[in-house]
Amino acid sequence: MRLAPRIFRVAWVGFALFGACAAAEAQRSIETFHVQGNVHMLVGAGANVAVQVGEEGVLVVDTGSAASREALLAAVRELADGRPIRWIVNTSADRDHTGGNETISQAGMTVNGNPAAIISHENVLARMTAEDRPVTELPLNTFFEAGRDFYFNGEAVFLHHVPNAHTDGDLFVYFRGSDVLVAGDLFVTTQYPVIDLAAGGGIDGFIDGLNMMLDIAVPAYLQEGGTYVIPGHGRVGDEADIVSARDMLFIVRARVADLIAQGKTLEQTIDARPALDYDTRYGNPSSDWTSEDFVSAIYQDLQARGGR
Repeated sequence: MRLAPRIFRVAWVGFALFGACAAAEAQRSIETFHVQGNVHMLVGAGANVAVQVGEEGVLVVDTGSAASREALLAAVRELADGRPIRWIVNTSADRDHTGGNETISQAGMTVNGNPAAIISHENVLARMTAEDRPVTELPLNTFFEAGRDFYFNGEAVFLHHVPNAHTDGDLFVYFRGSDVLVAGDLFVTTQYPVIDLAAGGGIDGFIDGLNMMLDIAVPAYLQEGGTYVIPGHGRVGDEADIVSARDMLFIVRARVADLIAQGKTLEQTIDARPALDYDTRYGNPSSDWTSEDFVSAIYQDLQARGGR
């Protein structure tokens, strides 16, 4: 008669310990790296997350996937060291960049006592609203201009909108004092860039966006470094990495345009493998975005605009 409660208590303790271990393991899966200045990069939450920490509080750029939101919050709080989360910036509407919006926002507080404000371009809000996302996940602080800037934690923060690149709502962030760019999926080091045509993306916008970053980035003299760039996925880069990505896009675009001018079909263009010499650098067998997908997106984008 008295055995059952004891078994129940042991089972309850076991489940509690299992839950605590699982939570601890999830938190360990988020790795934190100091980039420079006030800015840190958090890896393991889906997309890369940037966190700026200073006396005024915390600014978070992108919030990873929904599955990692609690682990990400724990990692942000560890960096914050008691400082409030004031701002969240979304670089696109992609779920691996916005999945933790609600959790991170509700854990933060503006100076007015509201949950941390979520900022993005108005096209991001439109796409997230069309997906019927909860209002607590939405970036209700939006802009429609080419950019927005404000001062936080002792440095100027610039948000630059890049139309029709990865999507139609992309933006990148520049922390001027720290000299760090946060690129979102406008720049990745793990695969070919994703051109989401259905979401308003385009090859020329992508090239323009990287050129905008190159107008800002400055290399260290005769060495790597200078302005650092946090990509949407992958390792931290610098100006040379952006140049390489921009040149690859420009060259593959030119090759596809030439094949279109020759009257090649999409299938013939893919078979010609115009990105072949870049496959060892940007091809990723484990990704669901292949070299063929990349070439196909460029072809369809150019074809829809007359092939040039």
